[in-house]
Amino acid sequence: MRDDIVLISDPRVAAIPVSESGEPLADARGRLRVDSRLADPAGAYAHLRSGLLARLERAERRLPSGFHLLIIEGYRPIATQQEIFDSYSATLRATYPGRPPAEIATMASRYVSPVAVAPHTAGAAVDLTLCSPDGAEYDMGTPVNATPEESDGACYTDALSISGEARQHRKILASALESAGLVNYPTEWWHWSYGDRYWALSTGAAHALHGPVPF
Repeated sequence: MRDDIVLISDPRVAAIPVSESGEPLADARGRLRVDSRLADPAGAYAHLRSGLLARLERAERRLPSGFHLLIIEGYRPIATQQEIFDSYSATLRATYPGRPPAEIATMASRYVSPVAVAPHTAGAAVDLTLCSPDGAEYDMGTPVNATPEESDGACYTDALSISGEARQHRKILASALESAGLVNYPTEWWHWSYGDRYWALSTGAAHALHGPVPF
């Protein structure tokens, strides 16, 4: 892992205060392309804070011809977040027996955020990729949600082990999203956010705009 990457488990992230905006969750379906692979019965996965969704629409308009955003997951209930964190932590403990709990928790945060600071539970993060007009996903180097172990680190946004084509696709995605004010989590090329604690730390904002919100 690169030493310059600030993980979301870093105490500096948790130290960022939240000044809740009260901005509502909005349904991305019908406004942007939304994949159903992680769909839940209530449709929570397709929801984002309204301001984040508006920024994604702005980013969509800035993509080159033939490219579209494809949303995989937005809002995530706290219970689901905890389940994912616990499951991945258990996998890491089995893979790296003898590692202390604190190290396992840090390693887990490369792939899934601790619940206390999780931007998905605030509706402030989105996992997404690029697709063609007919819905075919472009090569991004790894699938969305590939772990560092199974991808041998290729899930890191700036990974050098991916093809030139995949690297170019990541640059196209980043250019559009950064121009709309979103920030990337460097260990996951697909994870972008706006208004959460990690965004605040990355941009120097005095506080986060969004904290956990019920669906």
